[in-house]
Amino acid sequence: MIESLTLLLSEIGLSEDEIDLAERLNKAGHTDDLQRYLRQCRCGLMDELHQNQRRVDNLDYLIRKIKGGV
Repeated sequence: MIESLTLLLSEIGLSEDEIDLAERLNKAGHTDDLQRYLRQCRCGLMDELHQNQRRVDNLDYLIRKIKGGV
C-alpha cells in the first residue's frame, strides 16, 4: 500500500474523484488495477501536455509572424 498516494495524486492535479478511486484501489490491495488506472491518468496528462505544446507552437508562430520572420 502506498502511504503518500493522496498527496502525490493531489500534487499531480487529479480531481478528488480520481484520487478517491485510486485510494480505494490502493486500500483494497488491487495493485494491478491501480497501476492500470494510474497509466490511464498518465495518458490523459500526456494528451494535455501535447495539446499545450501545440498551443505554445502556435503562439511562437504568431510571435515570429508579427516580428516579420515568417
